[in-house]
Amino acid sequence: MSYSPEQISIMDSIIARYPRKRSAIMPLLHFVQSISGFVTPEGIEKIAELLELSTAEVTAVSTFYTQYKPEPVGEYHVGICTNTLCAVMGGDAIFDAVSEHLGIANDETTKDGKVSLERIECNAACDYAPVVMVNWEFFDNQTIQSVKDLVDGARTGNPPAPTRGPKTLRTWKENSAVLAGLSDGLAGEGPSAGHASLLGLNLSKEGK
Repeated sequence: MSYSPEQISIMDSIIARYPRKRSAIMPLLHFVQSISGFVTPEGIEKIAELLELSTAEVTAVSTFYTQYKPEPVGEYHVGICTNTLCAVMGGDAIFDAVSEHLGIANDETTKDGKVSLERIECNAACDYAPVVMVNWEFFDNQTIQSVKDLVDGARTGNPPAPTRGPKTLRTWKENSAVLAGLSDGLAGEGPSAGHASLLGLNLSKEGK
């Protein structure tokens, strides 16, 4: 694919944020995903061209971080944490049940292209285990049934709102643009940290 003048202009504006051009690799990879849904060979070539790097250097970054996908994922990419605490609290059971419910395995996508599934090592939200992230938005304290309801809602275009963050769950491509640094105007919506995360801080302020 070829990139439009508007898309190239956005890429240039991303690069301009950094004193060293190569520092823009990661946001540019997210921007490519916001267009294509995954990191395409053409996207890697364009990033390499703009940053005056080899395609091998850009590929090395895109293949190191699991947020960058080499193949298309679903409109709603569901990451279920199965790391130690979440697994003990039910993460493994949730993954197995939802995998069977959708008829897909790890790193697979439903035939309608709506939902993909991934085992996530850690969502950095252990105080809300078991945790699921959809397009990198938090769904805390999940159960088998709540995640089944979540993916069913996503497949009908009516997913529930994240537990924390924006009031509306955005698509994979839309959130990829946000990760590239393009504002969607929703940064102030909803809580970013919940009661469990702030408990220690609040107790210390109370002198306890």
